Amino acid sequence: MSSQTVLGFDYGTKSIGIAIGEGLTASARPLMSIKAIDGIPKWEEIGAIIDEWKPDVVVVGLPLNMDGTEQEITQRAKKFANRLNGRFGVKIATQDERLTTADAKARLFEMGGYKALTKGQVDAMSAVLIIESYFENQYG
Repeated sequence: MSSQTVLGFDYGTKSIGIAIGEGLTASARPLMSIKAIDGIPKWEEIGAIIDEWKPDVVVVGLPLNMDGTEQEITQRAKKFANRLNGRFGVKIATQDERLTTADAKARLFEMGGYKALTKGQVDAMSAVLIIESYFENQYG
């Protein structure tokens, strides 16, 4: 286990969920969701988050089909990851995110019932699950 700070992104064309994780405890918590317009975020918002948290690695979830094949959104998530690296010089990792949305909804429902299931909270919790699965792959 290392004491690395990990910023996780659940990429979407309308909303991007963001979470922060800590390698020492292999845990993560939701930060926020930011709006995207046709998949394009306000890069200055992301820059401010990166400046604040100074992550050692940024993990972007890859939305794959259940059989593991790529879809159009997979390519867009990869492009988003490449842009994060190009704009901010951060180390990038990608993580298979199949089932994270369903898991995020289940976890939020356990915590707060239907009231907890706002789109922004689901996206941010999905980013938590992306970081957690990244840690499992790293340290598992």
